Amino acid sequence: MMKEVEIRSVAELIELLNNLENHFLYRGHANADWPLQSSLERIIGSKWSVGEAKRFEEYSLAQFQSKFHLYDRENVKPDSKLAWLSIMQHYGVPTRLLDFTESPYVALYFALEAYNPQTCADFAIFALDYSTIMDRSIEHISSKDGAFKETRFSVYEKQDEIFEKVVDRFAYDIAWIAEPKQLNARLDRQAGSFLLSGNRGLRIQEVLDSEPYANVTMYKFRVKHELYTGIFALLRKMNITSKSLYGDLDGLARSIRMQMQVYSV
Repeated sequence: MMKEVEIRSVAELIELLNNLENHFLYRGHANADWPLQSSLERIIGSKWSVGEAKRFEEYSLAQFQSKFHLYDRENVKPDSKLAWLSIMQHYGVPTRLLDFTESPYVALYFALEAYNPQTCADFAIFALDYSTIMDRSIEHISSKDGAFKETRFSVYEKQDEIFEKVVDRFAYDIAWIAEPKQLNARLDRQAGSFLLSGNRGLRIQEVLDSEPYANVTMYKFRVKHELYTGIFALLRKMNITSKSLYGDLDGLARSIRMQMQVYSV
């Protein structure tokens, strides 16, 4: 169950984040009221169902794959479904993947990057216990399939194959965290991973709220909007900027925009 913690000082936030163990993954939201929701969930909205999710995903995947060679100039052609979904997510195609990162400070930066200080809204950092989520998911698969003998450590070595042949094929009611073998430079620079629902009929929050994950440690740190400028200053001192996270002209432009936004407050 998600535990919400209100943060009222930068020092309090740093202490809480630094005290979490290394097996957590993080995601930042520019508005603390936004749910954990994939871009595919948002675009389908109230019409969400396993049929609609499958139809939308298969259409966009087919379109992207058929035209990839006409537009791509910088990527290696993906060699697995997980890799295809990853690069689609990277370029803004709605997918059922939800971006997470191993760094709480990268997640914090992404919350600030999308933040509009004029709204005075609180923002948020989500922290999920990756190890326990994956252990519970693997246990669930094993309970349904006696031939499945994988562990969290063996899964890591063949993530693309297990996603395609097991998780996606059988649509288990599980949360799954993975990163494709083929990482683009930006995803690698951001220490990125993806969270998704194995069953396309379940939204991400629904599967996290289900029984197998009842005792998994999950936090939502609600950060008061007054801390915006102080946290931005902290991240700049850590060299966590759009320039370092994107490494291209897009990152430079985002960095300049953020500085202008902060100075306007």
